[in-house]
Amino acid sequence: MKSLTLAVALLFATIAAWPEDRTPSPAGAEVYFVGLKDGARVKNPVTLHFGLKGMGIAPAGIKFDNTGHHHLYIDTDLPSDLSQPVPAVENKVVHFGKGQTEVTLTLAPGRHTLQLMLADYMHIPHNPPVVSRKITIKVTK
Repeated sequence: MKSLTLAVALLFATIAAWPEDRTPSPAGAEVYFVGLKDGARVKNPVTLHFGLKGMGIAPAGIKFDNTGHHHLYIDTDLPSDLSQPVPAVENKVVHFGKGQTEVTLTLAPGRHTLQLMLADYMHIPHNPPVVSRKITIKVTK
């Protein structure tokens, strides 16, 4: 009985802590790749710089208005349910929860798609979502 009571208490605590509404993003907010164009040919290691307009960067777990942190999608699509926290998927969805604005990666030679999405302090995409255009790059070596 004690463990059932604890389980119910944890469930209610989780529900109470879960945001009812997604964090709003300001009108005109944009996230993008700095200096990297769709169709670019690049060599390893690949350094990506993340740009942001109309919002600021804050690490995960730190709640400030009009801020978020980056998530990089590599060769995959954005999730269909944007009300849930961004999943971490090895080599597919990279979290930058410390507030990083660049990364250096080694990608296999060939074509790759890249897309950025900003998420709030709880890794939940803003409303409306702040996402970059999906770009394709070709890694030559």
